[in-house]
Amino acid sequence: MTPTTRKTWRQWTPAAIAAGAIGAAAVIMPLTASAAVDLPDKTPAEVLELAQNASVDAFSGTIEQTSNLGLPDLAAIGPTENDGGGTSPANAALELLTGSHTANVFVNGPDQARLQVLDQLEERNIIRNGDDLWYYNSDENEAVHATAKNHKQHDGGTHAPDDIAARFLEKIDPSTEVTVGSDRMVAGRAVYDLILTPRVDETLVGSVSVAVDGETGLPLGVTVTAKSTNETAFSSAFTELSYEEPDANLFAFTPPEGATVTELDKGNKPDTGEKPSDAEEPTVVGKGWGAVVVMPAGEQELPEAMNQLSTPVDGGRLVETTLVNVLITDDGRILAGSVTPERLQAVAAGQ
Repeated sequence: MTPTTRKTWRQWTPAAIAAGAIGAAAVIMPLTASAAVDLPDKTPAEVLELAQNASVDAFSGTIEQTSNLGLPDLAAIGPTENDGGGTSPANAALELLTGSHTANVFVNGPDQARLQVLDQLEERNIIRNGDDLWYYNSDENEAVHATAKNHKQHDGGTHAPDDIAARFLEKIDPSTEVTVGSDRMVAGRAVYDLILTPRVDETLVGSVSVAVDGETGLPLGVTVTAKSTNETAFSSAFTELSYEEPDANLFAFTPPEGATVTELDKGNKPDTGEKPSDAEEPTVVGKGWGAVVVMPAGEQELPEAMNQLSTPVDGGRLVETTLVNVLITDDGRILAGSVTPERLQAVAAGQ
């Protein structure tokens, strides 16, 4: 494995889950409206409360995710010399932002979760079982292991539609118009369609539609339109769903015979509970739809695909998509957000 592969769990696990459990290029069929659905009328505030108070501890199902971010198929780029000839987790996360992807998700409480990303020729698994965290790529027969106590940034979530929806729901403030659309069916469940529309000019997001289970409140699907095209840029939804407790064996993982295993915690100092210094921590500039995440120089090593996708701009290089822009500054900082390039450059300049 390369140095990129050996980066801390926090660098790539949320990205891999969110992308793999954030990825990929048409409107998902389960989110189509159905005239047969007629849930009790609720106001936007009531539907929002239903979603925010959802308390589903166990579920499993199949997720279909699509995105049309204006990126090429990263799988076609293939590994480069800098990638060590293989697919690092960071590159894998980027690949999940293109094409179409199917994933199985299993959740049993806050400490057991498994995501199986099923591609045509490989399977990627991200597993949490108590304190054990695993990433496994069947194509490379490589596994990465860490422990939750040494990687507190990992929240144990699956970043399935409910986790993705939570991130958008957190943005609700006076800058967001909240409405309720037509009732729908998702994975055999009747859902409310909660629509979030930003009222700010600097965001790339046109609107966000969250499918909220009319009975449990669990968000079952998320569709995001890009302001520049007014078309679906990202969609993630369950096509099958069960609220029964998954089999405990699904969370037990042993690397297959012959697998290369990297222990991220090997040689680490004991966890003292102390937070890294401010200089090592990413910061967030702004709030809501205009928020920009700023990562200090030297804190992240970018996958080679990011360099291939970037173009020169004043002050650095820009990776531009219909929903997310990333600015890599000349001094090594990384700024990212669902905002315009001008917003990223202004934040980089301290304006």
